[in-house]
Amino acid sequence: MMTYYILGGTHLLLFFWAFYNILYFGVKPSKSLSWILITFFFPFFGVFAFILFGINRRKIKFFELKETKKRKDFISKSFKTKDDANLDVLKNIKQKKISQLIYNTTNISTEDKNNVTLLKNGEETFKALYEALRNAKKFIHLQYYIIENGKVLSEILKIIEQKRKEGVEVRILYDTIGSYYLKNKTKKHLKEIGVEIYPETPFKFGSFLFSLNFRNHRKIAIIDNKIGFTGGVNITDEYINDDNLGVWQDTHLRINGCAVNSIHKSFLRDFYYATEQDLTTTDKYTELCKDEGDTTLQIVSSGPDYDQSVVMQQYLSFINLAEKSICVLNPYFVPTFAILEAFKIAALSGIQVTLLLPKKSDSKVATYSMYSYFETLLAAGVEIYLREDFSHSKVIFIDDDVASVGSTNFDCRSFEHNYELNAIIYCEKITSEIKQEFEERKKLANKLELATFKKRSNKQKTLERICRFFSPLL
Repeated sequence: MMTYYILGGTHLLLFFWAFYNILYFGVKPSKSLSWILITFFFPFFGVFAFILFGINRRKIKFFELKETKKRKDFISKSFKTKDDANLDVLKNIKQKKISQLIYNTTNISTEDKNNVTLLKNGEETFKALYEALRNAKKFIHLQYYIIENGKVLSEILKIIEQKRKEGVEVRILYDTIGSYYLKNKTKKHLKEIGVEIYPETPFKFGSFLFSLNFRNHRKIAIIDNKIGFTGGVNITDEYINDDNLGVWQDTHLRINGCAVNSIHKSFLRDFYYATEQDLTTTDKYTELCKDEGDTTLQIVSSGPDYDQSVVMQQYLSFINLAEKSICVLNPYFVPTFAILEAFKIAALSGIQVTLLLPKKSDSKVATYSMYSYFETLLAAGVEIYLREDFSHSKVIFIDDDVASVGSTNFDCRSFEHNYELNAIIYCEKITSEIKQEFEERKKLANKLELATFKKRSNKQKTLERICRFFSPLL
């Protein structure tokens, strides 16, 4: 009996500690309530989960770990690109407001001299990446959330081996959890041929909580500081081989021009964090890119090392500033309360809001949680289309003249915990290409109707509610 009293008392003490932190440092009331219920009704496990996934490290100084401080120091030292947001190159007030917001939260300016190629799937992306790697003269810098052994990686390894023989420097960053299946044999071989390969968030003593919860979700490549790639495509065969979700569809960008500097600085910052090597002191890695075209871009780098929820604010600004239409293509749609209300307000205001989402994904919890938001969105006039195949693209565009392509999902993990990177495109031509691809994919999808969706089974509704309750853990 005494044991039960001790366990019960310990649980209450832990709960009141968690309750205090949720009450004083929580950001969103709905999320805070979920954590209060989880920490109370799931003894010990609930508090442990809160410590791992729920603590607002932006506000609680006790949990401002040395890794976060290291990143912040590097940002303040080297990430500023211009003395202002460079608004003169933008065409309208809407674009200028978005650009100013991103500059004020990240110090990353708009760059107007770029040549951008839209890559609509894995096949196009890998073909362009292989070509760029083969033409490398000085260095290759790669950073991906998922790097897995397979045909794609084998082809990249062949190119890297040849480039190393030619004296080209190669550096690779990968996420510890995302690249869990990357074979140690492959890492060892890369090191043997002179490639610098490092985990971005290794599990080690003193930073386990940081490493477990904060994933580096970026997918970028920089070749000779002349060519940059970014978007949603990882180094995995799921984009070329059929699995239980079919061949994954995704969207990526190939960029030449001034914006490559901003992408590269993001890599250099992460490389510094992973290795404590500051490559910004060498001109070879910091020389300015040449003007290559007439497309205006702005890179959005985000993560818990920033004081603001940068990508959530970016998405909110898109939704709130749209005048005619909002189109979203995303694999994981588990919106925050603010995002959800913004979509509803936009639709009720007469703006055409269209969501193109996968019918199923690689996470059943995320799928059920996503479905739980559909009824209220449909009732507000939002159009929702479900694809039979799995689209991994993270795209949003508004009014046919502003688009975002990157690594960021519509969920709390991307907004609060992940390190992400998006490219905002202030260009009617590229946005038109994205829209055309969006419309073609929409034709192959099934449109949800409110009356029909309401008839789903009680079992389905229950699963949706349960998974939505645990959405703060996603």
